[in-house]
Amino acid sequence: MAIRVNLGVVLAQRNVKSKDLAEYIGITEANLSLLKQGKVKGIRFDTLEAICRYLDCQPGDVLVFEDDPPAAV
Repeated sequence: MAIRVNLGVVLAQRNVKSKDLAEYIGITEANLSLLKQGKVKGIRFDTLEAICRYLDCQPGDVLVFEDDPPAAV
């Protein structure tokens, strides 16, 4: 099981630069890059809310749950 981060896809779809989003939500570009790569252990709800507000999207557009495929028998 894993949570996949689609933030880079959403940014590209909306033609938004990471720099502009990072400035709006008040985090560094480096931290936003780590988030985009899925290299973070968590995200604060207020950060997720700010991302969704700026990108006019839902949390499910940015974060996707992927279940492991069933094991072969």
